Amino acid sequence: MVITRVGPLSCAKVAGVLYAAMGLLFGGVFSLVAMAGGFAASGSDRAPFAAVFGIGAVILLPILYGCMGFVMTLVMAWLFNVVVGVVGGVEVDTR
Repeated sequence: MVITRVGPLSCAKVAGVLYAAMGLLFGGVFSLVAMAGGFAASGSDRAPFAAVFGIGAVILLPILYGCMGFVMTLVMAWLFNVVVGVVGGVEVDTR
């Protein structure tokens, strides 16, 4: 079996959702670290900033990761189709 074309938009949609899920995971970890830093600096005037920054990571990172994953996968799928047109395809063995 030889793959000669992939659908750029369908690949980009799947990758966008996967990258958004990764962004949610990374945002959660980043939020926990920022919140811990905010609690550690409770006597400082920077504590509220750390807490807001940590909560914002849970919202912004999935959106940013999802959008960038969508756009970059769209470009890479298009480039894949261009290169496969020149090279001839990707051979895949299946059972």
